[in-house]
Amino acid sequence: MNYKMIIQYDGTRYDGWQKQGNTDNTIQGKLEAVLSKMAGMPIEVQGAGRTDAGVHALGQTANFHLPKGCVLTEDIRDYLNKYLPEDIGILEVEEAEERFHSRLNAREKVYRYRISTSSLKNVFERKYIYLLGEHLNVRAMEEAADELIGTHDFKSFCSNKRMKKSSVRKLNKIEITELEGELQITYTGEGFLYNMVRIMTGTLIEVGQGKRLPKEMQEILEGKDRTLAGITAPARGLCLVEVLY
Repeated sequence: MNYKMIIQYDGTRYDGWQKQGNTDNTIQGKLEAVLSKMAGMPIEVQGAGRTDAGVHALGQTANFHLPKGCVLTEDIRDYLNKYLPEDIGILEVEEAEERFHSRLNAREKVYRYRISTSSLKNVFERKYIYLLGEHLNVRAMEEAADELIGTHDFKSFCSNKRMKKSSVRKLNKIEITELEGELQITYTGEGFLYNMVRIMTGTLIEVGQGKRLPKEMQEILEGKDRTLAGITAPARGLCLVEVLY
Protein backbone atom coordinates (compact mmCIF):
# COMPACT_ATOMS: atom_id res chain seq x y z
CA MET A 1 0.00 0.00 0.00
CA ASN A 2 1.35 3.42 -1.01
CA TYR A 3 0.99 6.29 1.46
CA LYS A 4 1.40 10.04 0.99
CA MET A 5 2.29 12.29 3.92
CA ILE A 6 2.74 16.02 4.51
CA ILE A 7 5.64 16.90 6.80
CA GLN A 8 6.87 20.07 8.46
CA TYR A 9 10.27 20.45 10.04
CA ASP A 10 12.75 22.87 11.51
CA GLY A 11 15.88 22.03 9.55
CA THR A 12 18.27 23.93 11.83
CA ARG A 13 20.05 20.94 13.35
CA TYR A 14 19.80 18.53 10.42
CA ASP A 15 22.14 17.74 7.52
CA GLY A 16 19.34 18.24 5.01
CA TRP A 17 16.53 16.01 3.79
CA GLN A 18 18.43 13.31 1.93
CA LYS A 19 19.80 10.25 3.70
CA GLN A 20 23.59 10.12 3.47
CA GLY A 21 26.20 7.50 4.20
CA ASN A 22 28.30 9.73 6.45
CA THR A 23 25.48 10.86 8.78
CA ASP A 24 22.19 9.60 10.17
CA ASN A 25 21.11 13.14 11.06
CA THR A 26 18.77 13.77 8.12
CA ILE A 27 15.00 14.21 7.87
CA GLN A 28 14.63 11.23 5.54
CA GLY A 29 16.77 9.11 7.85
CA LYS A 30 14.71 9.97 10.94
CA LEU A 31 11.43 9.20 9.14
CA GLU A 32 12.68 5.87 7.79
CA ALA A 33 14.01 4.82 11.19
CA VAL A 34 10.65 5.37 12.91
CA LEU A 35 8.59 3.85 10.08
CA SER A 36 10.88 0.81 9.91
CA LYS A 37 10.52 0.28 13.66
CA MET A 38 6.73 0.54 13.39
CA ALA A 39 6.49 -1.87 10.43
CA GLY A 40 9.17 -4.29 11.65
CA MET A 41 10.89 -4.14 8.28
CA PRO A 42 12.99 -1.64 6.26
CA ILE A 43 10.85 1.20 4.87
CA GLU A 44 12.07 3.67 2.24
CA VAL A 45 10.69 7.22 2.13
CA GLN A 46 10.69 9.31 -1.07
CA GLY A 47 10.60 13.09 -0.65
CA ALA A 48 9.38 15.69 -3.12
CA GLY A 49 12.29 18.06 -2.49
CA ARG A 50 15.81 17.45 -1.20
CA THR A 51 16.12 20.48 1.05
CA ASP A 52 19.64 21.51 2.08
CA ALA A 53 21.12 21.43 5.56
CA GLY A 54 19.45 24.09 7.69
CA VAL A 55 16.48 24.61 5.35
CA HIS A 56 12.96 24.29 6.79
CA ALA A 57 9.64 22.96 5.49
CA LEU A 58 6.03 23.89 6.14
CA GLY A 59 4.66 21.39 3.65
CA GLN A 60 7.15 18.82 2.42
CA THR A 61 5.47 15.86 0.69
CA ALA A 62 6.75 12.29 0.82
CA ASN A 63 5.51 8.79 0.07
CA PHE A 64 6.30 5.30 1.30
CA HIS A 65 4.97 1.75 0.99
CA LEU A 66 3.71 -0.58 3.72
CA PRO A 67 2.24 -4.09 3.45
CA LYS A 68 -1.49 -3.95 2.76
CA GLY A 69 -3.58 -3.85 5.93
CA CYS A 70 -0.50 -3.29 8.08
CA VAL A 71 -1.87 -0.28 9.99
CA LEU A 72 -4.50 2.48 9.74
CA THR A 73 -3.46 5.87 8.34
CA GLU A 74 -4.40 7.70 11.56
CA ASP A 75 -2.25 5.29 13.54
CA ILE A 76 0.72 5.90 11.22
CA ARG A 77 0.47 9.66 11.73
CA ASP A 78 0.10 9.35 15.50
CA TYR A 79 2.95 6.85 15.77
CA LEU A 80 5.29 9.08 13.77
CA ASN A 81 4.40 12.17 15.79
CA LYS A 82 4.97 10.25 19.01
CA TYR A 83 8.43 8.93 18.18
CA LEU A 84 9.90 11.55 15.83
CA PRO A 85 12.02 14.37 17.30
CA GLU A 86 10.02 17.43 18.36
CA ASP A 87 11.28 19.47 15.38
CA ILE A 88 9.72 17.09 12.82
CA GLY A 89 5.93 16.84 12.58
CA ILE A 90 3.50 14.89 10.39
CA LEU A 91 0.45 16.92 9.34
CA GLU A 92 -1.31 14.33 7.19
CA VAL A 93 -1.06 10.69 6.15
CA GLU A 94 -3.35 9.28 3.47
CA GLU A 95 -3.52 6.37 1.06
CA ALA A 96 -2.25 7.22 -2.42
CA GLU A 97 -2.45 5.59 -5.83
CA GLU A 98 0.09 2.82 -6.17
CA ARG A 99 2.06 4.70 -8.85
CA PHE A 100 2.13 8.02 -6.98
CA HIS A 101 5.68 9.33 -6.45
CA SER A 102 6.12 12.50 -4.41
CA ARG A 103 9.01 13.85 -6.50
CA LEU A 104 8.27 12.54 -10.00
CA ASN A 105 4.59 13.53 -9.91
CA ALA A 106 5.13 17.02 -8.47
CA ARG A 107 3.79 19.79 -10.71
CA GLU A 108 5.13 22.80 -8.83
CA LYS A 109 7.13 23.57 -5.69
CA VAL A 110 6.83 26.76 -3.68
CA TYR A 111 9.77 28.08 -1.66
CA ARG A 112 9.83 31.22 0.48
CA TYR A 113 12.89 33.15 1.62
CA ARG A 114 12.65 35.59 4.52
CA ILE A 115 15.01 38.56 4.92
CA SER A 116 15.05 40.85 7.96
CA THR A 117 15.68 44.44 6.84
CA SER A 118 15.37 45.85 10.35
CA SER A 119 18.39 47.04 12.31
CA LEU A 120 16.86 45.40 15.41
CA LYS A 121 17.66 41.82 16.32
CA ASN A 122 14.82 39.36 15.74
CA VAL A 123 15.72 37.06 18.64
CA PHE A 124 12.87 34.55 18.46
CA GLU A 125 12.82 34.31 14.65
CA ARG A 126 16.59 34.18 14.15
CA LYS A 127 16.56 30.52 13.05
CA TYR A 128 14.04 31.20 10.28
CA ILE A 129 15.09 34.53 8.77
CA TYR A 130 18.26 36.03 7.29
CA LEU A 131 19.21 38.94 9.58
CA LEU A 132 20.50 41.27 6.85
CA GLY A 133 19.66 44.44 8.77
CA GLU A 134 19.48 46.90 5.88
CA HIS A 135 16.83 48.29 3.55
CA LEU A 136 16.76 47.09 -0.05
CA ASN A 137 15.59 48.60 -3.33
CA VAL A 138 12.54 46.41 -3.88
CA ARG A 139 11.64 47.90 -7.27
CA ALA A 140 15.07 47.01 -8.65
CA MET A 141 14.79 43.51 -7.19
CA GLU A 142 11.39 43.01 -8.84
CA GLU A 143 12.80 44.17 -12.18
CA ALA A 144 15.67 41.68 -11.83
CA ALA A 145 13.31 38.89 -10.75
CA ASP A 146 11.23 39.38 -13.92
CA GLU A 147 14.31 38.46 -15.96
CA LEU A 148 14.51 35.08 -14.22
CA ILE A 149 10.90 34.02 -14.82
CA GLY A 150 10.38 31.49 -17.59
CA THR A 151 12.34 28.53 -18.95
CA HIS A 152 16.10 29.08 -18.77
CA ASP A 153 19.36 27.28 -18.26
CA PHE A 154 20.00 28.11 -14.58
CA LYS A 155 23.52 26.67 -14.48
CA SER A 156 24.85 29.99 -13.09
CA PHE A 157 22.50 29.54 -10.13
CA CYS A 158 23.64 26.02 -9.20
CA SER A 159 26.38 25.02 -6.74
CA ASN A 160 26.82 21.51 -8.14
CA LYS A 161 29.74 21.86 -10.57
CA ARG A 162 29.71 18.13 -11.38
CA MET A 163 26.05 17.90 -12.36
CA LYS A 164 25.72 16.03 -15.64
CA LYS A 165 21.95 16.35 -16.04
CA SER A 166 20.25 19.29 -17.72
CA SER A 167 20.23 22.53 -15.73
CA VAL A 168 17.22 23.88 -17.66
CA ARG A 169 14.32 24.66 -15.35
CA LYS A 170 11.01 26.55 -15.60
CA LEU A 171 10.42 29.26 -13.01
CA ASN A 172 6.75 30.27 -13.04
CA LYS A 173 6.60 33.09 -10.54
CA ILE A 174 8.64 35.24 -8.16
CA GLU A 175 6.75 37.38 -5.67
CA ILE A 176 8.45 39.92 -3.39
CA THR A 177 6.35 40.95 -0.39
CA GLU A 178 7.23 43.90 1.86
CA LEU A 179 6.34 43.60 5.53
CA GLU A 180 7.38 45.76 8.45
CA GLY A 181 11.10 45.15 8.82
CA GLU A 182 11.01 42.13 6.50
CA LEU A 183 11.06 41.08 2.85
CA GLN A 184 9.70 37.74 1.69
CA ILE A 185 10.62 36.32 -1.71
CA THR A 186 8.39 33.47 -2.87
CA TYR A 187 9.50 31.26 -5.76
CA THR A 188 7.14 28.96 -7.66
CA GLY A 189 8.63 26.58 -10.21
CA GLU A 190 8.48 23.10 -11.66
CA GLY A 191 11.84 22.17 -10.15
CA PHE A 192 14.99 23.69 -8.67
CA LEU A 193 18.71 22.96 -8.87
CA TYR A 194 21.06 22.51 -5.91
CA ASN A 195 21.17 25.85 -3.99
CA MET A 196 19.27 27.54 -6.87
CA VAL A 197 16.78 29.42 -4.68
CA ARG A 198 19.47 30.59 -2.25
CA ILE A 199 21.75 31.80 -5.07
CA MET A 200 18.89 33.63 -6.81
CA THR A 201 18.06 35.22 -3.46
CA GLY A 202 21.67 36.25 -2.86
CA THR A 203 21.83 37.77 -6.34
CA LEU A 204 18.54 39.66 -5.88
CA ILE A 205 19.80 40.98 -2.52
CA GLU A 206 22.89 42.35 -4.28
CA VAL A 207 20.60 44.08 -6.78
CA GLY A 208 18.62 45.54 -3.87
CA GLN A 209 21.87 46.79 -2.33
CA GLY A 210 22.84 48.53 -5.57
CA LYS A 211 25.80 46.20 -6.17
CA ARG A 212 24.26 44.90 -9.39
CA LEU A 213 21.91 46.17 -12.07
CA PRO A 214 18.68 44.29 -12.89
CA LYS A 215 19.75 43.91 -16.53
CA GLU A 216 22.71 41.79 -15.42
CA MET A 217 20.37 38.82 -14.83
CA GLN A 218 20.28 38.08 -18.55
CA GLU A 219 24.07 38.10 -18.77
CA ILE A 220 24.31 35.78 -15.74
CA LEU A 221 21.86 33.31 -17.30
CA GLU A 222 23.62 33.35 -20.66
CA GLY A 223 27.05 32.95 -19.06
CA LYS A 224 26.19 29.56 -17.45
CA ASP A 225 28.89 30.14 -14.84
CA ARG A 226 28.31 30.04 -11.07
CA THR A 227 30.94 32.75 -10.49
CA LEU A 228 28.79 35.28 -12.37
CA ALA A 229 25.89 35.10 -9.88
CA GLY A 230 25.73 36.46 -6.35
CA ILE A 231 26.24 34.96 -2.91
CA THR A 232 24.45 31.87 -1.66
CA ALA A 233 22.01 33.28 0.92
CA PRO A 234 22.08 31.51 4.32
CA ALA A 235 20.00 28.33 4.61
CA ARG A 236 18.03 29.45 7.68
CA GLY A 237 15.93 31.95 5.71
CA LEU A 238 14.57 29.34 3.30
CA CYS A 239 11.45 27.22 3.69
CA LEU A 240 9.69 24.75 1.39
CA VAL A 241 6.11 26.00 1.67
CA GLU A 242 4.21 23.42 -0.36
CA VAL A 243 4.33 20.95 -3.21
CA LEU A 244 1.56 21.05 -5.81
CA TYR A 245 0.29 18.06 -7.79
